[in-house]
Amino acid sequence: DLQGQIQAALEFQKRGKSNRQTINTRHILFVVSGAFERLKEQVSRRVKGQIGFSAEPVRVMDNELFQFVTTQDFIEFGFEPEFIGRLPVRVVCEELSADDLFSIMKYSEGSLLRQYERAFRAYGIAISFEDEALRLMSQAAALEKTGARGLLTVWEKLFRDFKFYLAGSGISQLRVTAEVVREPKGVLARLLAEGHKHEAVALDQQIDAFTESFRRQHDLEIAFDDGARHRLVERAQTEKMSMTDLTAHLFRDFHFGLNLVRTNSGQNKFILPASAVEAPDKFLSELVVQSYYPAHRVNEAG
Repeated sequence: DLQGQIQAALEFQKRGKSNRQTINTRHILFVVSGAFERLKEQVSRRVKGQIGFSAEPVRVMDNELFQFVTTQDFIEFGFEPEFIGRLPVRVVCEELSADDLFSIMKYSEGSLLRQYERAFRAYGIAISFEDEALRLMSQAAALEKTGARGLLTVWEKLFRDFKFYLAGSGISQLRVTAEVVREPKGVLARLLAEGHKHEAVALDQQIDAFTESFRRQHDLEIAFDDGARHRLVERAQTEKMSMTDLTAHLFRDFHFGLNLVRTNSGQNKFILPASAVEAPDKFLSELVVQSYYPAHRVNEAG
């Protein structure tokens, strides 16, 4: 290999000679494999679509041509006679059928099915497969004409967007059906819409957790009206933030201002509207000012 050649060259520069390593190949089995697509064309020209010595010629299918390859075919293909002579046993591998690919997907050790189960599990999604869907994928992989490698091509094309968009979408389960294989974009759009709704419900519940935590920490009761709750959920989804992080960011100084309001007015419970979510600093400032100048005092002064 290249590394061995470089090492030998460096050793030659240092010592003026290089030590060759000898390997006993008596108990080593060499397996040489390849597609040899051009060799098929060569055999086809020689056979010319017919074999046999009978009066009735036998038609040769394209996938059967390798059955009639000879040593001379390999030599004309480009192999050295000395090399090809050391490969006395030649086996033609049959093309994998859709059924073969189905078995590889479902039952082989380290199959793509298991790999994708682990990959989606890392995103918090439990993925499962129906046999009908696996059959469709195996048929698509068979059309690739690249053997088991075609499975990876089909799976990656099918699930690339699912892995990208479903992560963090609120979807916790994905059942791969025939519909997923036939209409992946439509199914993904529907799942994202469902996930958006599930996420909204979860975020709305987290608002109550925030108000309870705020009450325990500051002895102040706050609540959000429907408009404010809707806007909080909307902002959390748009800005890709958890409700905990969003509320901590928006209302980090609220307890200082609300304590002033409580001192001035005795008010201990506050209902926050959507404007408090849109511009929390402005809302709090106006609330504090109003506590210093309540409406009835303004009216009396008038």
